[in-house]
Amino acid sequence: MNITQIEELLGADKALLTHTSKGIPKESLHLPGPNWLDNSYQLSDRPTPVLKSLGWLIHQGRLAHTGYVSILPVDQGIEHSAGASFAPNPMYFDPENIVKLAIEGGCNAVASTLGVLGAVARKYSHKIPFILKFNHNEFLSYPNTYDQIIFGRVKQAFDMGAVGVGATIYFGSPESKRQIQEVGMMFQQAHELGMATILWCYLRNPAFKTAEKDYHVSADLTGQGNHLGVTLEADIIKQKLPENNGGYEALKFGKTHKKVYSDLTSENPIDLCRYQVANCYMGRAGLINSGGESKGASDLAEAVRTAVINKRAGGMGLISGRKAFQKPLAEGIKILNAIQDVYLCKEVTVA
Repeated sequence: MNITQIEELLGADKALLTHTSKGIPKESLHLPGPNWLDNSYQLSDRPTPVLKSLGWLIHQGRLAHTGYVSILPVDQGIEHSAGASFAPNPMYFDPENIVKLAIEGGCNAVASTLGVLGAVARKYSHKIPFILKFNHNEFLSYPNTYDQIIFGRVKQAFDMGAVGVGATIYFGSPESKRQIQEVGMMFQQAHELGMATILWCYLRNPAFKTAEKDYHVSADLTGQGNHLGVTLEADIIKQKLPENNGGYEALKFGKTHKKVYSDLTSENPIDLCRYQVANCYMGRAGLINSGGESKGASDLAEAVRTAVINKRAGGMGLISGRKAFQKPLAEGIKILNAIQDVYLCKEVTVA
């Protein structure tokens, strides 16, 4: 995919390609690139085997040696139910097809559950980096609750040859304090065993959604979630793309500063995402944004738009699942490749 095709898919949002971020200039960021690992972590306390694991992750797939990543995440069989996730394309009830999609789609890694990755580990763990997601929100208990509970152990990830572990924390929820402690201890274990860590820094609290806006996706609140994530020494942060701002002011809790809104950000989606990157220690920890749910015919254009915003903001890539695995294999590969093409396109620069 070339720049002309990217512009066509952006349509009315083509101006995203020419925007310049002024509040937090790109010169202040630790940007992805062939030397991202050295620039971000050579002075850190990460054990040498962790650097080796991160190196394998960023030097794999179609984006190898660019510093950018494209990851296929498939844990929705627990988070949303297997039926809701795989009925649109039943071949993905079989874990091997999940891993095959990641490989054939040119991804840097595949992130999934203990069961999925464990089922095919001996055949594939040396062919593509595995990221074992060790906690999940389980929706079979009634009434439904929102709580990330531990399904897998760090040692199990190590034993199957995983390059890293992933976890979710629902920041803002009553359960978050326990989740922070659990994930912090397990991330320490992962680093001691030489594995990288990726944290899904999601927000979860009914008060964050008002009649006017859903502040679960506000730049200021998600940015603070990112900042808590890097405090736990997550090597890479996964976050939803911001859709608004001003969560602190609208909800009237916590502390912020007026310059967050007047000087550091604007209403432009790239500037909102830039604030997320800034909260990842100015990009020392890479920011990957989630691809979101599948909406059908618009998925390709939406995936490209998200990739453009993330890349131009200074992010490290996308972690996109449902837009790819809920379609026939060829269509799923096309979407993954389109995302990767944005990061490979030299005309799409950091704003």
